[in-house]
Amino acid sequence: MNPMPSALHSDSLHFDLLALSPLILLAAAAIVVMLAAAFYRHPRPVMMLTLAGLVLSVASLFLPQGRASPQVTALLILDHYALFFIGLIVVATFVVTVLCYRYFGGDESRHEALYILLLLAALGGGVLVASSHFASFLLGLEILSISLFALIAYPRFTEHPLEAGIKYLILAGFSSGLLLFGMALVYAQLGTMQFVKIGTMLAAPDGALELYGLAGLALIVTGVGFKLALVPFHMWTPDVYEGAPAPITAFIATVSKGAMLALLLRYFLMAGAYQSQSITLALSLIAVATILVGNLLALLQDNIKRILAYSSIAQLGYLLVGFLAFDRLAIEAVAYFLTAYFVTMLGAFGVVTVLSDGFNDGSGGEFHGAAERDSDRLADYAGLFWHRPWLAGVFTAMLLSLAGIPLTMGFIGKFYILTAGVEASLWIPVIALVVGSIIALFYYLRIITVMYAPGLEATREAIMLRVVSPSFAESATLAALALLLIWLGIFPAQLIGVLEGAGVDLT
Repeated sequence: MNPMPSALHSDSLHFDLLALSPLILLAAAAIVVMLAAAFYRHPRPVMMLTLAGLVLSVASLFLPQGRASPQVTALLILDHYALFFIGLIVVATFVVTVLCYRYFGGDESRHEALYILLLLAALGGGVLVASSHFASFLLGLEILSISLFALIAYPRFTEHPLEAGIKYLILAGFSSGLLLFGMALVYAQLGTMQFVKIGTMLAAPDGALELYGLAGLALIVTGVGFKLALVPFHMWTPDVYEGAPAPITAFIATVSKGAMLALLLRYFLMAGAYQSQSITLALSLIAVATILVGNLLALLQDNIKRILAYSSIAQLGYLLVGFLAFDRLAIEAVAYFLTAYFVTMLGAFGVVTVLSDGFNDGSGGEFHGAAERDSDRLADYAGLFWHRPWLAGVFTAMLLSLAGIPLTMGFIGKFYILTAGVEASLWIPVIALVVGSIIALFYYLRIITVMYAPGLEATREAIMLRVVSPSFAESATLAALALLLIWLGIFPAQLIGVLEGAGVDLT
């Protein structure tokens, strides 16, 4: 008998396991952390195990590079594009894990389950960005959404996080229903749920979507619009951002939105959805509305988390401008801007986390939230530079990057997006991007002015909190984010080289 088929099957299985190793390690880390928390109720070793699992997952990203085909079954595709975004999600989860430890009470509270939820949410995000099938799309989305609901409401005896968790739960259920109905309508016409097969069928001479197929695609875009907080599906965002614990807000703003946008870009390119002029026109109108509404509403806010919430809405509008170009430059522009967005949002909410008292019952028993709120009022940051100059400096760098000021990643990302939009002749979205960026300068500079103005008095609670020093891990994390923001803003070539490979794979 010829042993060659068996050998080929063995090699294929080996390559598939290597390709899946980042996701396998995330799932294994969640199981190990769960067992450790069950047998040894102490947050420090559980947190260290979580960080170790995340580091191993990032290290494993380099293992699948030599495989012949990145497609693993019909459900997942582990190409350079997917690996890049999995790495981005895992690194963001690492940062949030570091920020959560002191915020949730350190060794004085029992918050081990929090790390299990973070690992599961990262796993869901990883499955999303690697999806090439509606089934894996839905699976990854639900793993991520259910974990996020529990993370938002984790201080379950505190009013605002619980309220935010309930709002997010209702939103997640409603948007998932829209997505499922949309997938069902597309399947009803085409008889397949694989992105590539959908694209092949639509590319045929008689393959245009019929009325209910277009309706299904519109429902999918609507469901994704809720997840990305695009206008007019954005109203939940400021309430959830304000109510959620500060490090969890950073996780929602980065991992949740980044994973969904990466999946949407893959779906539109592989399934050929961008060929529908009606869908493209709708996305263009949504992009313009998202940029203008997000920036205008941010001007009216006095709460830092709500300002950052509306800012994140506007940032997603900028991303849509690059998204609509639908070519290799668009992929690179979206990936670079999204990386810059991750760094800036993690840094900005990291400063809010460090300045907040967090949730800690101080008894060493079961976790109870005792803090009334985070340090999220604008008045809490009055004169911050004169008390905590390095924190004010980090926050300033993040705000300037969000504004797109030169020498930051935000400037390179926004320039990339602008270039992609101009090359695709998206004149109205490009004009909206420029106008929105000008409006945004007002509320970013307003925060900076409050931090640096001498003689302004912060609230009594904020002055008391400034006596507490951040941990070494928090300080090192914020410093690393600030250095990365400036370094890749001045020398972006290395990251751009990586993104070019991801763009080649996807196109």
